[in-house]
Amino acid sequence: MNHELFKKVVDNLHDGLYFVNTDRVITYWNKGAEMISGFRAEDVVGKKCADNILNHVDENGLNLCKYLCPLAATLLDGEPREAEVFMHHKEGHRIPISIRVNPMINSSGTIVGGFELFTDLSNKRATELRIKELEKLSYLDYLTRISNRAFAEKELFARIEEFRRYGVQFGILYIDIDFFKNFNDTYGHDTGDEVLKFVAETFSSNCRPFDLYSRWGGEEFLGIIRNVDEAGITVHGEKICQLVENSFIVNKDQQKLSVTISIGGTVIRPNDDVKSVVARADKLQYISKEAGRNRFTFG
Repeated sequence: MNHELFKKVVDNLHDGLYFVNTDRVITYWNKGAEMISGFRAEDVVGKKCADNILNHVDENGLNLCKYLCPLAATLLDGEPREAEVFMHHKEGHRIPISIRVNPMINSSGTIVGGFELFTDLSNKRATELRIKELEKLSYLDYLTRISNRAFAEKELFARIEEFRRYGVQFGILYIDIDFFKNFNDTYGHDTGDEVLKFVAETFSSNCRPFDLYSRWGGEEFLGIIRNVDEAGITVHGEKICQLVENSFIVNKDQQKLSVTISIGGTVIRPNDDVKSVVARADKLQYISKEAGRNRFTFG
């Protein structure tokens, strides 16, 4: 296969593909990588993937670029690897991806680089359809592009009715961005808006198609997570805490800016109504703040 034909093939992959040399400097970045990550080839070629670009983390928030990078390990031992990680999108949020890493070996058997193929695991298509439907019904928060409070309240009524009739459990996550007023005062409301957007996108990129996140008001969000018990809602809450903590935007002064969130989580109880279940989750969110912020509290 000649070079031009090869480039045409890999550029038209739906998956992201990039090549690195032995110093992990990116030498090639395909169109699929641009679509998934938001970074154009000219943004990344000639840079290392850890230079405020991909910054893969695992579900515990561990920065793999610094510690357990699959690509770095493959460059050392020549073994292919697979993993599911969370990539940093150019707009700041984290998206789940599946990666497959392989070495590049020359005719002498020497490792001269490596490549990573990555697949978007977020429910992007489902999210796009939901946004279109919410726009029609005026239930969309136009800044964050997730549902607004009116739609969340409507959804809560439906989920409570479903629980009473069929016993289908669900959980609530009441989420607040820590020290957001201070952040706005320091960096300005435009930057604050960018933070609200990447936090909301982190939620929607890492939820199941039948779960819902909405902007409840200001810097507060509400998650409605279906078919979960105490253990399930705890895993979900702690995961998004870690993902937001490890997300960031880079402002015009090239500062890496990030925030944390405090979450209160609960599951529906037999005597609950919309007001009681939300109030309980809100109270638990305040307990998270009093305990030091950047944490999840269940009750």
